[in-house]
Amino acid sequence: MQSLDSRVVDRALSWLTAGKTVWLCTVLHSWGSAPRAPGAMLVADAAGGWLGSLSGGCIEEDFLQRLRAGSWPRASERVRYGAEGLTPPVSLPCGGVLDVLIERFEADAAALALFRAMRSALGGGAQIVRYISIGGDREWQPVASPATLPALRYDDDSAVLPVGGVSTLFLAGYSAVADECLRFALQLGFRAVVCEHRDAEFAQLLGRAGDNENVQCLRQHPARYLELQGAGPATAILCLTHDPRIDDLTLMEAVNTDAFYIGAMGSANNSRRRMQRLAELGGLSAAELARIRAPVGIAIGSKTPAEIALSALAEIVQVKNGR
Repeated sequence: MQSLDSRVVDRALSWLTAGKTVWLCTVLHSWGSAPRAPGAMLVADAAGGWLGSLSGGCIEEDFLQRLRAGSWPRASERVRYGAEGLTPPVSLPCGGVLDVLIERFEADAAALALFRAMRSALGGGAQIVRYISIGGDREWQPVASPATLPALRYDDDSAVLPVGGVSTLFLAGYSAVADECLRFALQLGFRAVVCEHRDAEFAQLLGRAGDNENVQCLRQHPARYLELQGAGPATAILCLTHDPRIDDLTLMEAVNTDAFYIGAMGSANNSRRRMQRLAELGGLSAAELARIRAPVGIAIGSKTPAEIALSALAEIVQVKNGR
């Protein structure tokens, strides 16, 4: 799966590599029924080529007309569409209002470095945060953990823009609870990777999610996958099989990754025994054990697979959002 924003950044990189000047538009804030959320992006070149979305059509048309007329010469500027701001040719629905940051990038080393970092972040690599002085300097820095990624904010003089990929849910093995976790995760906008090496369970997985473009189904032991591929800082890892041959081995590899969340299902007693096994047999340190959330999830008295999944995904979102 490649998001629209990823395709926008890829297009910008191809134009910059070809020596073109590009304009990057980012939605800063929306009011009313403006159809695009903060962070949505659009890129354009001087020839009128463009990719992305800000509003579903009306603002894009006005922006491109103004670009062709020579507008937007500054390195960056903030504009407002709707209310007392610019008036697009078609009104935003229900009185919607958008604040948009418009940036101009020349084809130089600094621009190429930024867009390559953005491409990596949107692809699941290290997230970055951009600091823009309106009309002046701009810089960016990598972010160590999704929990420390700042929220988008701006004022008349500056903007802070976080850039990060679609969060990934890694499911170690397929089960009834894993199926419910997968369902919730997709509704929350996650992509998913499910590793299942057992024949019957893998067949069930393919029947349920094999044709979903946002789910990668792999016939492989999850511990082996993590050993070979690792997991990025935008990944949450869940072990839900109750089988130590799967869950314990996966957890031993999971603590070596950059995943922002590692959780294992089980009762309080089973979780204590698991932690003891991981310390004594797996050699995990106290710091490594502290990364594992077991029992998994927020305590809501969950009993059914759907309730357990709700509890687990709620905790994942809580950690992802730094709460």
